[in-house]
Amino acid sequence: SLNSKQDSATIYKKLKKANPAPFSALIQYENFSIISSSPERLFSVNDGTLETRPIAGTHPRGKGRLDDTQKENLISHPKEIAEHVMLLDLERNDMGRVCEYGSVYVNEIMTLETYPYVHHIVSNIKGNLRNNIGIKEIVKALFPGGTITGCPKVRCMEIISELEQMPREAYTGSVGYVSQNGKMDFNILIRSFIHKNNTLTFRAGAGIVFDSNPLRELAETRHKAQGLIKVFES
Repeated sequence: SLNSKQDSATIYKKLKKANPAPFSALIQYENFSIISSSPERLFSVNDGTLETRPIAGTHPRGKGRLDDTQKENLISHPKEIAEHVMLLDLERNDMGRVCEYGSVYVNEIMTLETYPYVHHIVSNIKGNLRNNIGIKEIVKALFPGGTITGCPKVRCMEIISELEQMPREAYTGSVGYVSQNGKMDFNILIRSFIHKNNTLTFRAGAGIVFDSNPLRELAETRHKAQGLIKVFES
């Protein structure tokens, strides 16, 4: 956390410059603001098509040829591949709870997206919503995102509750919109600030599996936080 007397809109502009991302958002409440530069979509709805775009797999950026090496290392890393495939299965299963039988499919699998400080492995899953399915049913099926909880989802959430010392508040939650024509788009609140009482706070994390290397996961957490820290320095 850091003290900041700047208004939330100014901080949001700085964050978009330091760490641009496709699902950025600024939500201003009476007593606090959520300032997000999220790269991850929880779900979108357009003309009856439900999509989710999970991120699972992260390596830091490098300079010059090292950047290409980092990409190759990420997309071929056994731990990252296994984790990503596991979470894809979880997301497909969650979408199957609200989509027509047989309509859920992965239309984009394990592509690389590059951001100012990290590379991510990303996939996209689509399905056709069943009749009379609205935002309540979608949120119940998909929230919280599988890339946040891990698998099996309910048991992982129980373990997280046992291990973490305080509530996450907005972190790993979601913000988005619902339009009058039924279109929806919601992110996952990662790479995000809470701005309250002239104080900025943020969190960062990494997914762990049985054979994770703790030092590597800690380093990943720090790489993800770099874009947020850059705002503190400006």
